[in-house]
Amino acid sequence: MGALIATLSGGSPILQGLIGGIIITLFNTLGALLVVVWRKPREGLLDGALGFAAGVMLTASFTSLILPGIEYGGIWPVVIGVVLGALALDLVDHLVPHLHVIGGREGRPSARIKAVWLFIIAITLHNMPEGLAVGVGFGSGDLPNALSLMWAIGLQNLPEGLAVAISALGAGMGTFFYAAVVGIRAGLVEIPLAVLGAWAVGVARPILPYAMGFAAGAMLYVISDEIVPETHRKGHERLATLGLILGALVMLYLDVTLG
Repeated sequence: MGALIATLSGGSPILQGLIGGIIITLFNTLGALLVVVWRKPREGLLDGALGFAAGVMLTASFTSLILPGIEYGGIWPVVIGVVLGALALDLVDHLVPHLHVIGGREGRPSARIKAVWLFIIAITLHNMPEGLAVGVGFGSGDLPNALSLMWAIGLQNLPEGLAVAISALGAGMGTFFYAAVVGIRAGLVEIPLAVLGAWAVGVARPILPYAMGFAAGAMLYVISDEIVPETHRKGHERLATLGLILGALVMLYLDVTLG
């Protein structure tokens, strides 16, 4: 796959970011479409799958972003990037009106925006760091590391896409097919952000360790603020924890074998 992406992109990190963004979005699409054929997955199984996604993201934040960023630019640029990434997500979380499955409406009050759009905005905010991380990975020029990050994000997009579609359905957002469309739509943001991440570190190479830290900090914020609370809210903490450990091990294996 690495050789194919290198050939199709002509060695351009921006085109590689575009291809990577499309691939992870396809994984999200597949996960969302599962709701059409797998209409009522057990809640415990779904929480375990989301725990798996959290484990993949947690390990990827360190093995594919933080540690390579430190190797490239030292500890402080990465630390600054992590802090800025977490603060940026926290700021967006407080300013942009959206609807969380657990916390309800957040951000600035807005009576004009329908609940379905508030929900889509929330999931879109959730997906933004993942697309950015993949783009930064390809923009770094380390293709093996970028590939392992791409496959990891794509893999965790499967349960995420399904969870979004199930949540949309549970919130009364139409038919099974429409719920799948909601999940697909929310994941499309990963494509432009992957391109943006690759372009940004390509035109300004010194920001690479900051960008890697930023993407990692944003993903860590999403894990702690949304995914973990979601998996623990209905008494399935044990399954979610086992899923997280499995996801962490799978990502570690991908990083060692593909990196």
